[in-house]
Amino acid sequence: MSTWQNLVSRMPKESDADAPAERTMSLGRTAMLWLAANMVVTTLLTGTLFVPGVSYATALLMILTGTLVGGAVLILVGRIGTRTGLPTMVLTRGSFGRRGGYLPAAFNLIVLMGWAWVQALLAGITLNYVVERATGFSNPVLFAVIAQTIVVLLALFGHLGIQRVEPWLAVIMVAVAGYVFYTAFSTFGVSEFLAIPAQPEVITTIVVFDIVVATAISWTVLSADFNRHAMSERAGVVGTAIGYTASTFTAMALGATALGYVFLEGGEPIPFDPTVIVERFGVPLAIIIFISVMATNTMVVYGMVMSYLNVRPKDNFLVAALVIGLISIVGATWQGLLERFIDFLFLISGLFVPVFAILLVDYYILRRGRYIFADLVKDRGGAYWYSGGLNPVALLSWAVGAALAYYWSQVSPLSFGATVPVFFVTFALYLLASLLVGRRPKAQADRAAATSPPATDTVGR
Repeated sequence: MSTWQNLVSRMPKESDADAPAERTMSLGRTAMLWLAANMVVTTLLTGTLFVPGVSYATALLMILTGTLVGGAVLILVGRIGTRTGLPTMVLTRGSFGRRGGYLPAAFNLIVLMGWAWVQALLAGITLNYVVERATGFSNPVLFAVIAQTIVVLLALFGHLGIQRVEPWLAVIMVAVAGYVFYTAFSTFGVSEFLAIPAQPEVITTIVVFDIVVATAISWTVLSADFNRHAMSERAGVVGTAIGYTASTFTAMALGATALGYVFLEGGEPIPFDPTVIVERFGVPLAIIIFISVMATNTMVVYGMVMSYLNVRPKDNFLVAALVIGLISIVGATWQGLLERFIDFLFLISGLFVPVFAILLVDYYILRRGRYIFADLVKDRGGAYWYSGGLNPVALLSWAVGAALAYYWSQVSPLSFGATVPVFFVTFALYLLASLLVGRRPKAQADRAAATSPPATDTVGR
């Protein structure tokens, strides 16, 4: 068999969105996957938004605090994926209904496509900068298309291909991050970074916190997609906690440090521009930006395919991946999206904070940590059919939460941020409304307890 035939034979042929997951990810592999996932150019450049708006110490504290708060939601949703073996958007059927789950799946497909375009564009700009400096040739759109084409080819191999590639990418990215930190702190002392004057008219402390939490929510859409392959709950929870926390803190701190370095050098600290920091740190930082896009966008494309297959589970995986991948490549030519990144990030937060608040209430409180696998993947009927496949309580709670997210972030911004308040308002609203309408009758609860697999720490060992 030729090398090409061998590769093709390993590609997934059919959808596995509604099938039990293969338990192939140990704690170490889970940690490495999440470490590589958020060591990405968008997270790094998000860190450049913080300094000198707030002090360097405040930026680091908010990055850590926001990561822990937002990461808790990501971990809890991922844990449901490990327990059930199902991806994130399939899990939303439990609370929104079999047909109601199409709503978050559609949002997820759109949002992930936006992520793919943004990251491919940043990779293209970075690669173009390096090539232009070396040869004089410049075509950022071409390089963005090349970057996203590589991503799509990697994504065709599904989660197994991602698992094999991600650990190596993580090692490379951590090594280059170490180089950038060493260069920054060997040139200027820590005390000099701490002494950078804050400019609160640029950004406030609570907005920094809100952005960091929103970043975690944006990653939660993929948490169960990958953690469903964890060998045990411990592997999923601990691996994700280590990998996501380390990657987010490192990447954002790297961005804040890099822009602080530009400021101390007397340069113009332009946020969210990869060329500003690549100019100071050279090819090694360009490498981490490009490789990070390969790592993260591969997961993003796979997540888009899973969202599509949540709506049409009988479709062929390869065909769906190729079509979605082609759209992601074409969209990588739209450079105007970069100017709207923060708005895009808060759009994700507004759409999905209510979704995950509802999901966590439904699974951990109303259903006491049990979902019926067979009913989640059933086309009609079952415990999650509600009224014609829709749960009006979840849909109404989501609509209220999304409206509040928009109002509190765009119309009348709260001084303490919108992400956390929206989460708790939606959480309380869905819980109280569900209890009032008796959305979880005793017979259904008994059936769930009797037929669902036990929630243990040894599933898949």
